[in-house]
Amino acid sequence: MIVEHEIPTSSLSPAQQDLRRLRQFVAGQVLGQDLLIERMLIALLADGHILVEGAPGLAKTRAINVLSQGIEGDFHRIQFTPDLLPADLTGTEIYRPQDGSFHFQMGPLFHNLVLADEINRSPAKVQSALLEAMAERQITVGRVTYGLPELFMVMATQNPIEQEGTYPLPEAQLDRFMLYIRIGYPETRHEREILHLVRNEARRKGETAATEFQPLSQAVLFAARREVLDLYLAESLEEYLLQLVLATRDPGAYGAEFARWLQYGASPRATIALDRCARARAWLNGRDFVSPEDIQSIAPDVLRHRLILSYEAEADGVTPDRLIGELLRRVAVP
Repeated sequence: MIVEHEIPTSSLSPAQQDLRRLRQFVAGQVLGQDLLIERMLIALLADGHILVEGAPGLAKTRAINVLSQGIEGDFHRIQFTPDLLPADLTGTEIYRPQDGSFHFQMGPLFHNLVLADEINRSPAKVQSALLEAMAERQITVGRVTYGLPELFMVMATQNPIEQEGTYPLPEAQLDRFMLYIRIGYPETRHEREILHLVRNEARRKGETAATEFQPLSQAVLFAARREVLDLYLAESLEEYLLQLVLATRDPGAYGAEFARWLQYGASPRATIALDRCARARAWLNGRDFVSPEDIQSIAPDVLRHRLILSYEAEADGVTPDRLIGELLRRVAVP
C-alpha cells in the first residue's frame, strides 16, 4: 500500500487547489470508492477514457454523475442493450418534409461525460461506433464529419458476474481505453456511512439540495492538463517507464517462466498512457515531480487490459494482475 502524505494547500497551484476541492466534493457523495474517484480524475486530467469492472451497486453510475455535477459540463448515461444501434449513439439524419431537407440530430455521444453502462451487452458494431468516437473525437454521418466536445470522457462499465448474452470487447478495442479499473465492495465503516448518507438523502427527497460547491469551469480543467504535461519527469524514470512496457514485448529477458506466460505485450498506447497517468497522479497529489510510486501505482490499470496471456498462463492460474506484479518486481527501479 502506497501512502500519500497530505500536501499543504498553500503550496498548491490554483488549479491543484480546485481539483482538490473537486476530489473532496465527489468523495463526500461517493463513499468507499477512493480508488475509482482518483482514477476518474486522473483520466480527466490525462484526457483519456476508462473501463470500470465491478459488481452491481458499487456506485459506478453515481460516481461519474457526481463528477459531472462538479464541473461545467453535461452528462449522459447510455444503457447498452443487444438491440442498440450505432445511430442510437452517434445520432442520425432526420428528414424534414417542410423543405425536403435532412437535419442531423445529435446523439448522446455529443456530451462532455458519457457513461456507457454495461458496454459488453451490445454487439460489436455498436461497440465499434463508440470506440471510434473515443479515438477520433469525431463522428462522420454520410459525407459530414462532426467534432465532439473538447472536454470528452467516456466511462464504460462491465459486470464481472453475469456473462450470459454478452459480447466481450476484442483486445484491439480494449486498447482504446486508457485505464481498466477493477473495484470491489466497500469496507464495513464505509458501508455504514453509505447507509446513513442514503437515509438522509431519502429524508430530503423533494427538497432543493443546497450545495456550496462551485462547479469547476472547463478552462480550469484545460489549464490543469497543461500543468500535468509540464510536470517534471526524470530521464531515469522515463527509462524505467519504457522498460516496464518493453519488458512485456521481450519477456524472455526476465526469465523463462515470465516468457511462457505472456503471448503478446502492450502497445505504444500503454507507454503514452503510463506517462500521462503517472504525471496526473503526481500532480493530483500535490507534487511537482513524478516518483517511481506513481508509475508503479498506475501500471496495473494501464497494462491489465493490454496483455494477452498464453494458454500456459491460464492453465497455471496466472492472472494479468499477478503477471504485472511479477513485472514490477523484476524490472529494476532506478
